[in-house]
Amino acid sequence: MDLMRFVCSFVWTDLQVAQAERDLVMRIAGRLHLTEAEVRQVAEWLRSPPRADDVDPTRVPHEHRRLFLAAAEAAIRADGRVVPAERDSLALFRDLLED
Repeated sequence: MDLMRFVCSFVWTDLQVAQAERDLVMRIAGRLHLTEAEVRQVAEWLRSPPRADDVDPTRVPHEHRRLFLAAAEAAIRADGRVVPAERDSLALFRDLLED
């Protein structure tokens, strides 16, 4: 669920969630074989972003950091445009993961 929390936080970076972003998030959820309750939580994060306190890059295990970064990159590109805030958030995320 940590991965889904991060992906959802990235689709909210530009303060709106496009249908293409929703579709990507739900495809990822499907690939992870989440439970019904977990899928409902992901859907809630698409209606309202996860709390910032719950999205801490320093808690991402080293062995999963490439996966998290790739998912974040896919999330910000899903709607076909990358705004400066998304680019900045991704750069910060990358920096925090490269300790």
